[in-house]
Parts: sequence; structure tokens; C-alpha cells
Amino acid sequence: MADKITSTAKAEARDISATAQEAVKSAAYLYPLKGIAFFLSHRPLWSPLLSKLAPTLTLGLGITTFMFAFTYLPQVAVLFFTSGPLAAITTVLLVLSESSTLTMVLSKALLIEDALIDTFDGTLVARGQAPLVERQRQVKSSSAGDSIARLGKLMGKPFAKFTPTAIIRYFMYLPLNFIPVVGTVIFVLLQGRRTGPNAHSRYYQLKNMDAAQREKFQEARKGAYTSFGVASVVLEMVPVAGILFAFTNTTAAALWAADIEQANEKAEGSSPELRDQAKKAS
Repeated sequence: MADKITSTAKAEARDISATAQEAVKSAAYLYPLKGIAFFLSHRPLWSPLLSKLAPTLTLGLGITTFMFAFTYLPQVAVLFFTSGPLAAITTVLLVLSESSTLTMVLSKALLIEDALIDTFDGTLVARGQAPLVERQRQVKSSSAGDSIARLGKLMGKPFAKFTPTAIIRYFMYLPLNFIPVVGTVIFVLLQGRRTGPNAHSRYYQLKNMDAAQREKFQEARKGAYTSFGVASVVLEMVPVAGILFAFTNTTAAALWAADIEQANEKAEGSSPELRDQAKKAS
């Protein structure tokens, strides 16, 4: 029994090590930063955000008020045993972070889904991937205006209808934050592992991937998706600015998808060896 536990632990450690090495090598964690730069430098991408800013901020204010009214005191009592006199301050930061995360989960499910799709598609069009977007929506000619103005009617939506799963998972992981530093790191890692692959939901639809193809695609980029997801989660946990980062992260996911497409396009017509290298690089 002991040998089995040891071998299982070693196998798990090897898997974590391989994933970490892949994450670092992929540099996918840099895409959220690239997304910020691209978003801020392309004003047309701001319009989906601005159209949803007021209702999302209202939702965030309501959630933050609720969280401070009903969760601050219980959490400060728990953190007093781990943080001592600093518990009052650390709990404020914790509640703000929790409120921001909860706001993002609810707003993505209820308020900003269409706006995020427009941001993703608009970024692809701006990167010259209009033919890819045309698989699932109408795209007007360049004479129609900027990348957002060119977007026409959607043929389908990639995201599932709202379910309580994300909320339940969030509250399951929430107690980890009571463990100073280490607990928060684990919380972010767990959230990031789920967030990373989900960031490309629209891309999977544009590529007409079925469940098996998506699983294979994600498994081949397990480390890259985890690093992208962790960076995205950290940004979206920032109070108030989380809504902005939700859109810049969507831009980042689209930039990554555009790079994958460009790598695939370059590989077409090349030797089998080069095609294999391009697939691994993407």
C-alpha cells in the first residue's frame, strides 16, 4: 500500500513538473499583458466594454456591499488566528478580491457574454483573421469601418447557458484563502486551470471542434493554458479594474488564437517535419 502511494505521488509530481516546464516554455502567461497593450491601442475594441460598463459596475457595487455586510466579520474572526492584528486589513483586501471574482463570474454569465464575443471576434478581424470569424458570423467588408463595426449577425453562441457550477466551485475553493499566501496561490492555480481552456471557447466553435478534438487540443497545451489562466485570474481579481481585465483577457485569448492560425498557415505547403514543428509551437 505504501509503495502504491509513493509511486502515485511520484507520478503526480512528474506530471506537475512537466506541466510547469511547459507553462514556462510556452510563455502563454505573457498573452494577458499583450492583451492589455493591444486593447488599449485599438480604440474600436473599447465599445463592447463601454456598452456594458454601467450595469457591470452596478452589479459589482451590490456584490461588494453584500460581501462586506455579511462576510467581513466572520472572515476577520477566522483570519485573526492566522494574521493577528493585521486581520482587519487583510480581510478588507480579501473581501474586495472575493467580490471582484464573484462579480466577474456573474457578469460573464449574465451581462457581458455578447460583448466578450464581439471583443474576441473584433480582435481576430483586426489581426487579419476575418475568414475564421466568417465561419460563425457575418463579417462586412473593410469599407464598413473598424474591426467592431465590421461584425455582423452571430450564427451561434459558444458559451453555455448560466449554471450554478462556477459559483459552487468558487465557494468550494474560497476557504483556501484563509491559509496565508499558500492558500491563495492554490486558489489561483485551481481557478486558472479551469479558466485557461475556457478562454478559447469561441475559438473552438470557430474551428468546429467537437468534444474529443477540444480535449486533445487542450491536453496538448495543458501547461500553456494553465499559465494563461493563472495570469488572467490574477488580473481579474483586482478590485474595480477586474471588468477591464475581463475584456483585455478576451483580447489576449484572441491574439493567441490568431498566432496559432498564423503558425498553421505558414506550415501549409511546407515539409511534414515543419508542419509538425508548427503544431507543437502553436
